Amino acid sequence: MKAHTASLINALVLIAFGLWAYFGSETPSKTALIPTGFGVVILTLYKGIKKEDKIVAHVAVLLTLVILVALIKPLTAAIGRNDALAILRVVIMLGTSAVSMILFIKSFIDVRRARAEKAAAGE
Repeated sequence: MKAHTASLINALVLIAFGLWAYFGSETPSKTALIPTGFGVVILTLYKGIKKEDKIVAHVAVLLTLVILVALIKPLTAAIGRNDALAILRVVIMLGTSAVSMILFIKSFIDVRRARAEKAAAGE
């Protein structure tokens, strides 16, 4: 899977699951919409990521890292409440964010390696 595809899936999961958490709650909290906001921003960056725009990709990685870290608190809260559905929802968001992050890092390493090989061949 390519990084742009993983990022698209991650954005859609963040949007859908954030909305699900908000509208599916008996006592909705606006903080449940934070993943949705991140998902929308990451989704708007999709074309730039797909075109391998370096700056856009780095912004997407930064946002993915922030949401990855930020989801730890909701996970611990869901575990504390023993809310299996919330735990599942947050674990899936964490999973898609982690896969997206790993594939971004792999793509950055591949680009750097290709540049180094091209430079070595040109000398």
